[in-house]
Amino acid sequence: MGDTCVKVIVLGLDCAPPDWVFNKWLDQLPNIRQLVSNGLWGPIRSSDPPITVPAWATFFTSRNPGQLGFFGFRNRKNFSYNDLSIANLRGIRVDTLWDILSRNGKKVGVLGVPPSYPPKPVNGFMVGCFLTPDTDSPYTYPDSLRHEIAREIGDYKVDVDEFRTKNKTALLSRIREMTETRWRLLRHLMKTREWDLLMMVEMGTDRIHHGFWKYFDPQHKKYVPNTPFEQCIPEYYKYLDDEIGQVLELLDDDTAVIVMSDHGAKRMDGAININDWLIREGYLSLRESPDGVTRLEKVDIDWSKTRAWAWGGYYSRIFLNVQGREPDGIIPGSDYARLQHELTEKLCAVQDEHGRVMDTKALRPQDIYSGPYTEHAPDLLVYFDDLYWRASQDIGHDGIHSFDTEIGPDDAVHDYDGMFVLYNPATGSPRGQRNGMKLLDGAPTLLHLLKQAVPDDMEGSIIG
Repeated sequence: MGDTCVKVIVLGLDCAPPDWVFNKWLDQLPNIRQLVSNGLWGPIRSSDPPITVPAWATFFTSRNPGQLGFFGFRNRKNFSYNDLSIANLRGIRVDTLWDILSRNGKKVGVLGVPPSYPPKPVNGFMVGCFLTPDTDSPYTYPDSLRHEIAREIGDYKVDVDEFRTKNKTALLSRIREMTETRWRLLRHLMKTREWDLLMMVEMGTDRIHHGFWKYFDPQHKKYVPNTPFEQCIPEYYKYLDDEIGQVLELLDDDTAVIVMSDHGAKRMDGAININDWLIREGYLSLRESPDGVTRLEKVDIDWSKTRAWAWGGYYSRIFLNVQGREPDGIIPGSDYARLQHELTEKLCAVQDEHGRVMDTKALRPQDIYSGPYTEHAPDLLVYFDDLYWRASQDIGHDGIHSFDTEIGPDDAVHDYDGMFVLYNPATGSPRGQRNGMKLLDGAPTLLHLLKQAVPDDMEGSIIG
């Protein structure tokens, strides 16, 4: 056996927390345990922000979001107040791993890796991710593959419908159905296609965390004991481990295996109503207060008196209303840095509902990004209370703390670190725990495993 592998397969488990996989449940996951025992493993630092998109794109391009041009699922198209775009594969204007390998004559397979819609031509195949509108759309490359999937797999699910729902029995069934069809498709493609690199991402891990965390974690504020869902998350991981085992049985001794996640997860403790806070602090001005809780886009904002507004989600994006940039900007460019600093100090002093100062971080884009799109980033990225609290952008709450989300039931938030395991059967391959790994290291590592040169403009390093 040589010093490097011939092929690589990457099995992505979106949102899987390293503590669960490596510490709490490893003894119950025999196939992952085997890879850990014989490979290299540890936490892997996600992107800023630790969101599915741009995290996976950071992995397969080795570029930070300032190079990619998106900072979450939705992004400002320009500096207007209302024009938004949804992140997709077409928006990535740098070389991806699939581009490089295809040019070099390597066969690639991409299954559900965000963002992979709309699919693009590769030397191999691509199946669109959860951003795919539906399977009636051209969500595969080549297009004929979607007809093969319908014939061989049946009703293939790109995502779970309405995973923020109160009907937990139906949700659990839908997650299991989606997962089963994805892994069945993966095995079909492994058997019927040539590939040097094959990468798949399972979204069920993310969906089950958001849907069921409060049923098994006694530390969750909404913990509900003694329900039929108490063990559904660990049981799902056991099921995934069995699916991984079936994949391992199809591999030869010259194939390296990576099992990983793009970010972690933790319980959700609450939400900060960020725009209500900005109104209270005098940064956001309305012409008329809404009658009850109202979506931001439906509120009549007085831009001539507004200095800042925000978007919500698992982190908050703060935007400043800058002269010469926004249509009705009022902040002089000379005051920009001072206002960033002022807001940072105030945000980091925000308290929870008990009066405890939260462990909040407000990051400036110029400190964490590089690249042509840095100037299009939010003016501050805010992680409330070490990411245990999300942000709500709706306006009209009675206070700045909320414990129900505006988008339906959701029990979990994202965490900074994902999990990473690399098993390379090649002689002399590194083993044991590693710290300091980053998603940026993904593309360089895969290129190295496949004996390909790593471009100088990639930002990560080779894991080894």
